[in-house]
Amino acid sequence: MAGYADDLSLAHLLADTADSISMGRFRALDLRVESKPDLTPVSDADTAVEQAIRSTLARARPRDGVLGEEFGATRAAAGPGTRRWVIDPIDGTKNFVRGVPIWGTLIALLEGDTPVAGLVSAPALGRRWWAARGHGAYAGKHQHAATRIQVSGVGRLADASVCYASLEGWQQVGRLQQIVDLSLAGWRSRAYGDFYGYMLLAEGALDTMVEPELSLWDMAALIPIVQEAGGTITDLTGRPPADKSSVIATNGLLHETVLTALSR
Repeated sequence: MAGYADDLSLAHLLADTADSISMGRFRALDLRVESKPDLTPVSDADTAVEQAIRSTLARARPRDGVLGEEFGATRAAAGPGTRRWVIDPIDGTKNFVRGVPIWGTLIALLEGDTPVAGLVSAPALGRRWWAARGHGAYAGKHQHAATRIQVSGVGRLADASVCYASLEGWQQVGRLQQIVDLSLAGWRSRAYGDFYGYMLLAEGALDTMVEPELSLWDMAALIPIVQEAGGTITDLTGRPPADKSSVIATNGLLHETVLTALSR
């Protein structure tokens, strides 16, 4: 995987470190949880994972910048460059603190504003997903136990499994009825939430995953995985998703149908 092989190997090493920390704190009786200014929870596992990843990146990639959910943006120690790692130490913190095993560490590499490689590690599920631009998407327990994944071939909304994160978010942006109508028009609807819906989409287990707003660290790792699995991922206007934008991911065949349904 010329160009990104070393970066993906590093991402797996970062994920190994993250997994050892997060699993050690998962369901821990002394887990410390605080509320951030936006009222979302942050645990001591979130901060410890991000600090560990940043420490390794500072040594291994001194020319690359870092953006993380808990500690913000850091310029490259060797000076400004075009590459940046984007980290969500624990995506699904609410699940994590309640003992639900659907949470994971998201690691992405951006060149300019474009995510070119991404890895999602969900240690409580015993599974990882990863991809690099132009080289396909994979899933497995680790880098050397992988299967290439691809999106489904479902072409009709009536046959589609529709996934979303929550109804509350769509209500806040004034599109609650649209998401209800989309869900009712599909064959099946479920709210798996966070990274998991996107990874099920990339594996072909469901056909569309939609959210009204995500931060860059929530989406950056997901984009190359969905795209390399053959899917399409945009905002509601059909443009590439950006920080704080909506995110609409489909198997590609259903994309225009889903965009139209949510834009009414």
